[in-house]
Amino acid sequence: MQKELELYIHIPFCVQKCAYCDFLSAPADEAVRARYVEALKGEIHKRKAFGKNKKVTSVFIGGGTPSILAEMQTAQLLKAVHDSFPIETDAEITIECNPGTLTKEKLSCYRQWGVNRLSMGLQSADNGELKMLGRIHTWEEFLESFSLTREMGFENLNVDLMSALPGQTRESWQSTLKKVLALKPEHLSAYSLIIEEGTPFYKRFGPGAWEECLLPDEDAERQMYYDTRDMLKAEGYERYEISNYARPGFACRHNLGYWERKEYLGLGLGASSLTEGVRCRNHRKLSAYLAGDYSHEEEQRLTRKEELEETMFLGLRKAEGVLLTKEISEAYQEVFPRLEQQGLLIRENGRARLTDLGIDVSNYALAEFL
Repeated sequence: MQKELELYIHIPFCVQKCAYCDFLSAPADEAVRARYVEALKGEIHKRKAFGKNKKVTSVFIGGGTPSILAEMQTAQLLKAVHDSFPIETDAEITIECNPGTLTKEKLSCYRQWGVNRLSMGLQSADNGELKMLGRIHTWEEFLESFSLTREMGFENLNVDLMSALPGQTRESWQSTLKKVLALKPEHLSAYSLIIEEGTPFYKRFGPGAWEECLLPDEDAERQMYYDTRDMLKAEGYERYEISNYARPGFACRHNLGYWERKEYLGLGLGASSLTEGVRCRNHRKLSAYLAGDYSHEEEQRLTRKEELEETMFLGLRKAEGVLLTKEISEAYQEVFPRLEQQGLLIRENGRARLTDLGIDVSNYALAEFL
């Protein structure tokens, strides 16, 4: 039986760096982007052996802003993928895109090469919040891009949202949710802002910064989380993972693969992989990558104990939880009763899953398995 394999392809370019972003991404001119596409095609062809005796069930092109590439560049990358790997006819193929970078020509190219899911970065429907975040678009420009994707026939759209922003109120967050829900996207990802070191936001709002007080307090952040859960549930969205919601049948297959520890191959600068029990990450030096250096800067063969820890830490993020095998039951025979006694976990129908309270304090509950 063929094993499943997922592909992640990293495009490390954006129009401008958002103030909160610590991802491996930065602006670059057209010449650098063109050289990167050539180098990435080279890596795709070099890694084709990973697809032997496997079936590729999902492809996710992320960034950065993959939609910054010209349509011909995207076509070249997707052709290289199809030439090098056994892509299933019903594979989920996703491209991340930002308003302000989409055109009819690009969307037509995506359709032609089998892209059947778009993930659109919105973050907020409030123009003041968007400006503060350093986004390149307004709410009105997002609406234009969203309408264009529907016009071009895309029927599986995700919208990324972010709560607990500096100066954000519960009312402004509810307004964002209402506006986005009115568009009826198939999928929503809703995350709380994390202030990461090394970002402009860390200098402004990190520990000890004078603007730190602008961040919503813990109670306000928690209420925004509850509003997200309740408002989306009322509109027919199922929370299938801590921060992800979908209409029935539209859960992101690629992300589910991460949480279920399916094998995935990362292609591109700094991309991570999990293949044959080894976690590794490509190096992050753009100049070296452009010269054809596809070496890894990190590589770790997981022990069985580490594999079990990942199974629990990742799998319990899903609403359905983790299948209780004999090995898992024995490995965590002390942890399960402790979390059950605290009302954070439940075992039923051969599975273990977090309760609503467990999801509320998921960082604590999941850490018990490490």
